[in-house]
Amino acid sequence: MSGKPLVAVVSAGLSKFGNLEGLYSREIFAEAAREAFEKCPKLDPKKDIKALYVGMMSESYEHQAHIAPMMLDWVGLLPIPAVRTENACASSGVALRSGILAIMSGMYDVVMVGGAEKMSHLTTTGVTEILAQASDFPFEQWHGISFPGIFALMANAHMHKYKTTQEQMAMVAVKNHKHGALNPKAHFQKEITIEDVMSSRPVAWPLKLYDCCPRSDGASCLILTKPDIARKFTNAPVYITGSGQAHDTIGLFERSDFTSMMAVKLAAQQAYKMAGVKPKHIDVAEVHDCFTIAEIMAYEDLGFCKPGEGGKLIEIGVTTLDGKLPVNTSGGLKAKGHPVGATGTAQAYEIFLQLTGEAGRRQIDGAEIGLAANVGGSASTATVHIFTRAD
Repeated sequence: MSGKPLVAVVSAGLSKFGNLEGLYSREIFAEAAREAFEKCPKLDPKKDIKALYVGMMSESYEHQAHIAPMMLDWVGLLPIPAVRTENACASSGVALRSGILAIMSGMYDVVMVGGAEKMSHLTTTGVTEILAQASDFPFEQWHGISFPGIFALMANAHMHKYKTTQEQMAMVAVKNHKHGALNPKAHFQKEITIEDVMSSRPVAWPLKLYDCCPRSDGASCLILTKPDIARKFTNAPVYITGSGQAHDTIGLFERSDFTSMMAVKLAAQQAYKMAGVKPKHIDVAEVHDCFTIAEIMAYEDLGFCKPGEGGKLIEIGVTTLDGKLPVNTSGGLKAKGHPVGATGTAQAYEIFLQLTGEAGRRQIDGAEIGLAANVGGSASTATVHIFTRAD
């Protein structure tokens, strides 16, 4: 069923997500790296890892540029090549794809990929302004619209065209908080109710506070190898069999349809074709729920249901832990948190845990094929990766 492995994931690491007071992003990334190194005792990081690809959205959060060598230094890997990738909230999804391409090119046998962001020390206004830089400046930012407003436009369009309801969007938040309550590294580990969501304060109609993900600090990483040497490092590698990346206009206003994310569709098509699978073969998925409407749209764009049926999918329980297709078992961006540069490889970390049977109380029995879909901006960037458990 699955295609030829592109690379193997032999280890992965994730920091705690949340308001990590007193820590810089370099320290948080070192925490994620430490877990990845400790989980793979057969790996000699200094000897085996030949390059680092690390995602981070903005220098503005910490007044710090020149990210790649800084991160390299703090995980003890100087002086190997290091590259910082930036594609807004898809920065580490692109770092992952860059690492895959580096190994497939034959340049390296083992690389580290990951991402980090430190956001919580700034005010909500400050973070919102920095995040808005991933939208169009003269036609969106300059007129005062930020991402809650942009995704509210998508939500309004989806509600108008497909009769999607605010209650269905609230169900996404409730589900992901329930999953997050089972994740010891999640920013929010508390369940909420439909009433909690519906009564939370308005942000940009129809989105309310509990429809929005939090600003978080955090970091994540993976160790990738050539498939044929993976078992040198672990008895339970996870193979990446499909990788897709696509883009759309940076401005939402330039698109003909606000109810779908074209870049997600195209990246998914690439990944499915490469992996030799279809949406029905996916056992578990992590998708980009920066706002609850984004998860509903992802169901449709990834082919889990027909256009307009995403609201019904959450309503009938398909995407819960005990549903036919569990989505965002980590808690998603909504509950696990969204340190934007770390999110792409944090999604991959969760899929790695699920396919190696290490997800604890949120483990999906028998999961063999997983998907991670990472979005940047208003889906101006999207990456989709397919993961397959080793036999």
